Order: sequence, then C-alpha cells, then structure tokens
Amino acid sequence: MRLTSKGRYAVMALVDLARFDNINPVSLRDISLRQGISLDYLEQIFSKLKKNHIVKSIRGNQGGYVLSKNPNDIKLTNIFHAVDEKVKTVQCKKDSKKGCNGRSTKCVTHNLWDELENHINSFFEKKSLEDLIENKKENRL
Repeated sequence: MRLTSKGRYAVMALVDLARFDNINPVSLRDISLRQGISLDYLEQIFSKLKKNHIVKSIRGNQGGYVLSKNPNDIKLTNIFHAVDEKVKTVQCKKDSKKGCNGRSTKCVTHNLWDELENHINSFFEKKSLEDLIENKKENRL
C-alpha cells in the first residue's frame, strides 16, 4: 500500500495553505517554492481541490487560494477523495466474489489486508488539516 505523490502533495500543499491563508490568499507559486512541488503539478491538484470545494480561488493582483472551510472540518479523507486517491491494501474489489489473485476464492491473508485498509482509512477520517498544523507548531517549539 502506498499513497501516490498526488495525494501526498495535496496534503502538503493544503497544510502550507492553511498556515498562511488567514493573512492573504496564497499563490501556488509560493506553495511551490516552499514545498518543492512543481507549479504545473500544483495547478492540476488545485483544480481538483477547487472542483471538490476544498479551496476557493481569488482573482486579482493579490489573488491566490484560500480554504473553503475551517481546517478542522477538512479531513485527510476529503483531500484524498478530491484528488482521486484511493487507499487500498488489496487488489480485488470488496464486494467481488473473485479473489485478488484471480481465483474464485480470496487469498488466505485477504482479511488481514482488508482489516488494515479499514484501520488506515479510519485514521485518515479522524485526522484533519488542523491536526497537521498543530503538529507543525509543536515541532517548532
């Protein structure tokens, strides 16, 4: 199981945005420079985040992006969903009668990986952007 760079970068960029957007809208160029993420890639990510109402864009000289909700109301699950990131530990579909190994039965460790996936998704459902901002503040002390 592994998150793609799209999911990781979306979270990094939103934490960066959340730390600065209470002052002014934040430009993607600034996020790009601070986080070392390609500006083109950020544009793709933020297009999806905007479409899913996680961020709003502000036009003009001082334009950029702001969060559309309080950081405490944006869960990591919301972010992953917005950028089409799926956390899966098994290759088969949960409802499928076929197993992930292509046979008619599930592999002998299927339930273990399925349970792990549930734990991971539960963890992401509980974590908000606010939690990550608070962690960053604690680390700076």
